[in-house]
This record gives sequence, structure tokens and C-alpha cells, in this order.
Amino acid sequence: MLEAWTLPFFQRGIIEVLLLAGLSGLLGTWIVLRGLSFFAHAAGTATVPGLVLADGLAFSPLLGALGASLLAAAGLGLLVGRRSVGTDSATALVLAGALAAGVILASDVFGSQGSIDRLLFGSLLAIGPPELAMAAGALAGAAVVGLMIGGRWLGNGFAGRSALSGRGYDAALIVLVAVAVVAALGAVGALMTGAILVVPAATARLFTDRLPSWQLATAALAAAEGVIGMTLAYQLNVPPGAAIAVLAGGVFALAVVGRWLGSRARSRAPLGAAGAVALLLVLAGCGQDGDGAAEERVVVSATTTQVGDLVRQVGGGSVTVNQILKPNSEAHDYEPRPADVAEVADAKVVFTSGLGLDGWVRKLVEESGSTASVVDLGDDLPVTHPVGEEGHSHGEEEHSEEKASGEGGHSHGEEGHSEEKVSGKGGHSHGDSAVDPHWWHDAENLEAATTRIEKALIAADPAARKQVEAGADAYRAKIRKVDAEIRACLDKVPEKERVIVTDHDAFAYFTERYGIRSVGAVFPSTSTQGQASAGEVAELERTIREERVKAVFPESSLNPALAERIAADTGASSRYTLYGDTLGPADGPEGTVLGAAAANAEAVAAGTSGGTVRCSITT
Repeated sequence: MLEAWTLPFFQRGIIEVLLLAGLSGLLGTWIVLRGLSFFAHAAGTATVPGLVLADGLAFSPLLGALGASLLAAAGLGLLVGRRSVGTDSATALVLAGALAAGVILASDVFGSQGSIDRLLFGSLLAIGPPELAMAAGALAGAAVVGLMIGGRWLGNGFAGRSALSGRGYDAALIVLVAVAVVAALGAVGALMTGAILVVPAATARLFTDRLPSWQLATAALAAAEGVIGMTLAYQLNVPPGAAIAVLAGGVFALAVVGRWLGSRARSRAPLGAAGAVALLLVLAGCGQDGDGAAEERVVVSATTTQVGDLVRQVGGGSVTVNQILKPNSEAHDYEPRPADVAEVADAKVVFTSGLGLDGWVRKLVEESGSTASVVDLGDDLPVTHPVGEEGHSHGEEEHSEEKASGEGGHSHGEEGHSEEKVSGKGGHSHGDSAVDPHWWHDAENLEAATTRIEKALIAADPAARKQVEAGADAYRAKIRKVDAEIRACLDKVPEKERVIVTDHDAFAYFTERYGIRSVGAVFPSTSTQGQASAGEVAELERTIREERVKAVFPESSLNPALAERIAADTGASSRYTLYGDTLGPADGPEGTVLGAAAANAEAVAAGTSGGTVRCSITT
């Protein structure tokens, strides 16, 4: 258990939760006393458009969140000032408006990706000086203003006035709550600020009637929940913010039971809360403290399922691969876990997919204090697809020209590829980088990545050269074999029928390599976080009918509901699933890069042919 306390990221996280615990004691009590719990939640959620703007315009996300939170507070004050609008109704209106604005900005204006997710859901693993400074500033402000005018807040509360009216001294309270919510974003995120600002105060309120003792008890309880939650998160390998939120909710529930039992025994001792904290302290001390015998094989980390498989294929028994993402985990919005930090710290090499897909790994390596070399497999690939303004990887005209210029059995030769890179056509309407990040769907890129992995593993462990070289040679041969079988399979479908619609724009490399025409995507983005508008869905359904598309292909890691609805509306099939951002289960054939590619080819052949073409590709 003590090992965690030696890690820099853990130490910063503890400092953050202690600062927020003090803030909970000073302000959380006022939030509960003045009935501002719904406002605190709304102020946190209302930061979404500010976070999106900050991401899209490249300025501090904390500043964007603070501006949006203060605007929400001002809007609530104006609405509540009208007698015809109740406090709860006004809060709900502002909350809904902020969320709608955030979705529109993220989907249709900036195409924002996972870079704002850490502040939406929080990550105590990535706390830095800005977050610590924000929490310290909010705590100092709450202390000074509370000492100066706290009596006025108490008097207004007894007078039954709504703090949301924003009149007089209450306006300062509203502003402080908005600032406190932003200070908690880095730790627990916009969606769980109540777990650290409100729930401890509500729990302590069950056992005291006096404000000073209530504030002290709240701060102590929030600190205990924060420290224990961080420790449990490390031991159980779960996100710290979520662990603290669950812990706080559990302590509150046990406190309610404890108060009820205490009242029956004519005692108000906080039996439930004390019992819960004691129990969880015991749990926090339980962990996986195995001595971990030293491995003779070189230890490396890999971010995605695809990268992990490639490294294992090349390294074989000479390498131990700590793969961060598991099947059906989305790389775009993944929140690293405590074990990820520890594993990266022990790695000699960290392999990443690159091109913006797993950009969070750089921060992860930095926070772990690792000296590992970082190998970006998406760098300098032989085949790339720029993210441009056309909306899809190619239109009908561009596809025909590329096919005509292709040589050597590929859908495009070097000359055609160079023209494509220069023109910048064929990108996607949204994306998180300048180039489509789904590079592993092209066999040439797989060979290039294999060579890069081979060189990195040999540099990390020269004694394993022969084994690594043999593994790389065998895998390159396997890539060429599967590539040829996929081409033979899809060539059985007449060219005019090779028309598909996918869940999101993740298959440009695949479609261009094998002469398939993609006419649309359910989510028009290279990221799974893109949102389709009503107009885009209507346009896509028109295209499906006009092009006589036989199949809409859901993805294994996405909710298929919208794809299935569109298919049902247009008479297309939605029974064939593709593997886009992630591989299938590790114990199945789709659990490898080539197995997933083969499964995709078999699905496309069956779907585009109306089930008349069936292939069995061996991997």
C-alpha cells in the first residue's frame, strides 16, 4: 500500500484532494444549507461548452470552464429574478442549454475529441500545477470571503431568500460555488463535482447542528474519503474520481443507516459513517502486494489492442507486453488507470499508435517518471490519408482515377499516393489530427510498423536479435498472405456492388486498398465521439437509397442502435459487424490485427453482395 505514496502522480493527487476537502468544508456546507446542490451540479455540467471552446481555440481548459460556469451562474440569476420562473426550472433550462451548446460545438464546429474528456470525467492521475493552483486559490478565496460575509449568508438563509437570485452578498456565494466547481474538475470531472463538494457536507449534516463543527467534520470526512478513495483506486486499478464518488455515496448511505440506528438507541453517534470509514481503511490496506519476480524478458508497454498484438507477434517469447487498452475499449477517450502508470514506469519501450488516437500516452509517460523510449508507429507511414474537407476518403471520381493508376496489385501506386497526399483530398469532416489515425487497416502500413517494432525491440534487448528478426520476417510474410486472400475474396464482389456505409470514418485505408467505395458514415468523424445531426442522417438515408447500398456496417465497440435504425429505414442489412478502433476478444480469431482484417473482409463481401459471396480467410 505504501508503494503508491512514493509515486509523484499519487502525491499530487493527494494534495489535490486535501485542498478540495478544505473547500468542501468551507463551501460545501453553504451549498447544502442554502439549497444549492442542484446549482453546483449544473455549474459543473455547464462547463462543457467552455471546455470545447478551449480545446478548439487552444487556450487553457480551466479558463474556458471558469468562463462557462460564471456565465451559467449569471444566467441563473437573471432567470430566477423573474418571478414566473422557479429556481429548479431555471437551473434545468441553463443546464440543458449548456449541454446542447457543448454538443453542437464539439460535433459541428470544432470536431473535438478526447482531449476534453479528462475534465469531463476527471483524472487525479494527471493533476499538475494549474489544477493545484486553481484549488488553492479557490480555497483561499472561500476562506477570506467566508470570514468577511459568512454571517450575511446565514442571515439570508434564515430569511428564506434564494441564493440564486444573485442579490447582495449572495452573489459572492454563487461566484465562489462556480469557482469551486471548476477547481474540482481536474479531480472528479464536470459530471461528479458533487461527490467531493456536496456529499461529504450532506453526510456530516446528519450528525451536527452547529456551523463550525459541521465545516470541520465535512473537511475531515472529505479528506478521508479522498485519501482512501485514491488508495483504493490504486489497489483495485479503477479511476480515482469514480472511486471517490462511489465511496462518498456509500459512506452517506451507511451514515443514514447509522443515524437511524443511533436514534433508536437514543444516541446520535455517527455509527454508520465511522463504520464505513473503518471498513474502507481495512480494504485500502488490502492489495496485490506480490513480490513480482523479475522477468528476464524485456518489458514494454503498448497502448491499443492493435499495437499490443503487433508487438507480441514480432517479439514473441522475448518480450512481456503490458497492453493498456482492452478489447472494446475506445482509444479516443480512454482514462488511464493507476496500474497503467505503474506499468509504464517499469517499461523499457512504450509503443503508441499515434496520429492523435492515443495522445494521452505522452502525459502518462511523463507522470510515471519513466525513462522509456516512446515509439510512435503512426509516424512516417508509407500510406496516409489527410483529414481534409471532403467528408470521406474518396468520392466516386477520385476512386476511379486511383484505381486506374494503381500498380502491382494495389489500389493505388506511389504516384497516385503522392498526389493524394499533396492534394489533401479524401480526409474527413472531423478528426483529432491532420491524418486519419486508423493506419493499421492497410497492409503496407502493417509491414512498416513491423519493421519499426523490430528495430525498437532489438535496440532494447540486443541479445534477442535473432528471435525478434525471425518473428518480424514471419509476420511480414503472414501480412502478405492475408492481404492477398482479402483481395481475392473482395474481388468476387462486382465492383459496382462494393459500396458501403460504416458506423464512423475508420475504414478509409481498408476501402482504398481493396477497391471499395464508402458513401457515408453514421457518425461523420474519424473519432467515435462525433455526433450525427438530423440533417446528416436524412442525407445519409437518401444516399443509401440512391446508391442502392445493401449493408450498413455497425462497429463492434459502438452502440449499433442508430446504424440499425438507418438500415431498417432504408431496407439495408445491418447484420454484419466490423472491427474499427479495437480488436475482438483476445481468445477469438478477431483478437489479432490480421484476424480482425479477415473478419472485416468476410463481412464486407457478404454484406455488399447481399449474402451471396462467402469467404473463409485463414490467418
